[in-house]
Amino acid sequence: MHPVYLTMAFGLDLLLGDPLWLPHPVRWIGKGISTFEKILRRRVMPQIGEKLSGSVLTAMIVSATLGLTWCIMAFGQFIHPRFEVVLMIYFSYTILATRSLGDAAAGVKEALQNAALPLARKRLSHIVSRDTENLSEKAVIRATIETVAENTSDGIVAPLFYLSLGGPALAMAYKAVNTLDSMVGYRTPQYRDFGWASAKCDDGVNYFPARITGFLMCLAASIQFRRGRRSLKTLLRDGHKHDSPNAGIPEAATAGVLGIQLGGPSVYKGIVKEKPWLGDGAEKPEPRHIQDSIRLMRSTAILMWLLSILGLSLSRGVL
Repeated sequence: MHPVYLTMAFGLDLLLGDPLWLPHPVRWIGKGISTFEKILRRRVMPQIGEKLSGSVLTAMIVSATLGLTWCIMAFGQFIHPRFEVVLMIYFSYTILATRSLGDAAAGVKEALQNAALPLARKRLSHIVSRDTENLSEKAVIRATIETVAENTSDGIVAPLFYLSLGGPALAMAYKAVNTLDSMVGYRTPQYRDFGWASAKCDDGVNYFPARITGFLMCLAASIQFRRGRRSLKTLLRDGHKHDSPNAGIPEAATAGVLGIQLGGPSVYKGIVKEKPWLGDGAEKPEPRHIQDSIRLMRSTAILMWLLSILGLSLSRGVL
């Protein structure tokens, strides 16, 4: 992928975010997952079992996403090379989530600052999978910061990583894996076996991006907050405590920057999940910490964009 096209996609993401009126491939992936899950559960799962049916779903969605994106790009090239460029920029832009993630978190912060806790809970429910109806203000703040931290990796760094490696088709396949995990990769009785393949696949594809995110956050913390050493210390000490091999990395780095604790008990579809506490908790969670997490996310995104541009330029012999 050309560095200029990646820059244009990144700029569009910062400018436009994710407007509802714009057709979005990830929404189509989500509809495909829902449709085929119902078909597999009704017609296939009784014969081959939950785990194998879930593996079939993962293989179908990821391969279809990869193949269809590649075919659309090839069709664009057949029509006209410039049309292929437009499609490349469009797909790349829709994979990124810098603006939309920041706007969603800022909406929660705004509600809390206006003493509208029920509204903050409702807005939070749009960006997290946990139950939010009974969360306290501090729990809302922690949950918001956690999703900003984790999605800095899943929604920004990882897409840029895979765009740099293999262009829109590979990055869209990554997004399919990530969407599968967010929809069926739960450890609930309904999805423990059916979502096993999706969860394992997501762990694999996010392994390197999560660690890149953690260390870029430490760099951003050093530049922006003068807290890079504390962020790195917390990352190295607490990043492995999370039951996910990846989610704890950016969350621990963020906790170190902000000086608060993240994690703790969370409720998912009525089931309490005990998460480890990350960070020292020197400060109590406040709405301003959400804004600081957004600033950290944006700085990390810019650093990853610069790193991607450098890598693409070197691979093309531009530098």
